[in-house]
Amino acid sequence: MSRRALVVGAVVLSLCAPVAGAQDKQSERQKAAAVNAELAITYMKQDNLRAAREKVDRALEQDPRSVQAQMAAGFVYDRLGEDKKAGAHFEQAVKLGGKDNPEALNNAAVFQCRKGSKKRGEELFLQAAASPLYRTPEVAFANAGHCARDDARPKDAERYFRAALARRPDMPDPLLALAGLLHEAGNDMQARAFVQRYHEAAAATPQSVWLGYLIETGAADAVAAEEYARRLRMEFPTSAEAALLFERERESR
Repeated sequence: MSRRALVVGAVVLSLCAPVAGAQDKQSERQKAAAVNAELAITYMKQDNLRAAREKVDRALEQDPRSVQAQMAAGFVYDRLGEDKKAGAHFEQAVKLGGKDNPEALNNAAVFQCRKGSKKRGEELFLQAAASPLYRTPEVAFANAGHCARDDARPKDAERYFRAALARRPDMPDPLLALAGLLHEAGNDMQARAFVQRYHEAAAATPQSVWLGYLIETGAADAVAAEEYARRLRMEFPTSAEAALLFERERESR
């Protein structure tokens, strides 16, 4: 705002008291919109989608420039299965919030990766990661990696997973994701190192043990592969991965 506009505003304020009243009314509408946006999310979590829609629509009427209201609308309409409206509200939250609101960027990115454009989702995750206000950029990089992987771009995915690990070397999700990518590319020696690092950083899961088995099988290390098979049988006997192992062993007999 220019200095001249500031001066004019001061004069108008001093001569015309109703302006203050108008500002108070606007502030009240903004507060009411925030309350209704929060109520919409509460109702959505309770599966009361009719009430959630009513509250979020009311919030948007009260303050359409509220990032919070736009994000709430994105969540509610996503749950209602109205993807076009949900995407529009998430994008509006991004437009209003800009780089100063990485939460809006991240929420829009999650939606785009799930139901919209994976390239757009990836772009939004990277914007969130670049924001100085985002406290966990490694999470955004890891999410961008999954977005690229789901879009059949393994090289981009690998780059983002490595960027996440550059910021947090013991982050389990990108460790396991990289192990999987490298195994799929036939690079089992490197994949082995990442699955081992994963098991040092996090508790084993059926997925991680099964991946370890596949990697060691690919690396032709029968002893290591059998150790992973033993763990799968002993620790996760009812898992889908154990069933895959039993089927493979049955076929090989």
